[in-house]
Amino acid sequence: MSAQIISRDGNKVTIQVTVSLKESMLESEQSIVDSVNQVGVLATKEALSQFDADGLPITIGGIKYTSRCKSNKSYQTPFGKAQIDRHVYQTSKGGCIYVPLENGARIIQGATPKFARIISHKYTNLPAPSVVEDLQVNHDRKITISYLQKVTDYVAGIAQAKEEIWEYETPKLNKTVETVGVSLDGAYILTVEDGYREAMVGTIALYDKAGERLHTTYIAAPPEYGKESFFKRFRREIERVKKDYPKSQTIGIADGAVNNWAFLEKLSDKQILDFWHASEYLSDASHAVYNKKSQENERKEWLEKQCHKLKHKKGAATRILNELTSCTEKKLTQIVQDNLEAAISYFSNNIKAGRMRYYDFVNNNQPIGSGVVEAACKTIIKQRLGGSGMRWKDAGMKVILSLRAIIKTKDRWEQFWKKLDEFGVPIVA
Repeated sequence: MSAQIISRDGNKVTIQVTVSLKESMLESEQSIVDSVNQVGVLATKEALSQFDADGLPITIGGIKYTSRCKSNKSYQTPFGKAQIDRHVYQTSKGGCIYVPLENGARIIQGATPKFARIISHKYTNLPAPSVVEDLQVNHDRKITISYLQKVTDYVAGIAQAKEEIWEYETPKLNKTVETVGVSLDGAYILTVEDGYREAMVGTIALYDKAGERLHTTYIAAPPEYGKESFFKRFRREIERVKKDYPKSQTIGIADGAVNNWAFLEKLSDKQILDFWHASEYLSDASHAVYNKKSQENERKEWLEKQCHKLKHKKGAATRILNELTSCTEKKLTQIVQDNLEAAISYFSNNIKAGRMRYYDFVNNNQPIGSGVVEAACKTIIKQRLGGSGMRWKDAGMKVILSLRAIIKTKDRWEQFWKKLDEFGVPIVA
């Protein structure tokens, strides 16, 4: 079994490979895979050589660099290690070296861009040991956990460094965007130093006239006190979307946290309290309306009717609040009394703020629930960071969350790599 280059013609290379077929189909397939990887390594070496300099002096930023030597370097590729001699440049004063091949080929921490993309995507979705095992068992590629993390950290660093500069296009939509739904929520993750802390997710959902969700953009951030960094990033993304859809109405949706409303009120035209959170408070308070065990059927029937009215009848929230308030004179258990008071306070505050006008929103086919962001908390945060026995440092969470938000936002991962291919690999801390 062997592969060799038999001809070169401009930017075309012809490679001949001999494959040894075995008596076992499984062994034959392995032989084929080995041959394909040999071809891949040879072709990659040819592709890399195109980006090397010719050894003549070059000027970068007004500074002259000369070739110090040709040095052999091994690069990680999807097919295996590719070793190649390439020019290494330096100024007459010494200092940092410059490798034209690595700059031109967009090498990331010794990995070709395709391989860096593969392993960073895998690590963003799977624990490091699982990625290393998958690469070795299924792709015949052996790398260490430390190298996997090193490459992914750098990819995430690029995403973070260019977040303010690189604008991503929304996929082409076949319907007009009538409403932009903005929501935010958090999920608790076990950290190494501070126990459970809240990581944040923000969603920007685009809806058509019928209320169908057309596209969702995700933003995620590790725990931070005050959440200022998250709010800054989320605000920037919201403002970009509003600029793209200036005629659309922006709706802020949340579950009632004061900080969330303070943020959303500045960036949305209208705000609405998540209907299902309101329903949960109403469910708890229903035990005060029908507080006897023998009235369980009546309680369930009452709750169902009130939830329907809350969504479809104008002014229903105020009428429900009045009925709940009338129950405060009843003799109730402490738990039922506490739940009733919490519901009264919850309804009172949100009615006063104008955030329970579900009738108007439903009639206009506008969102009334934060289900999109709650689902994002599970898919972006909990599925990856909430595994059994996992404890995280801030830096690790930041890497995973920044890339998962890009991957989960349709077309953004592809756009990210196209921008990296176009503008090059920046130096990140």
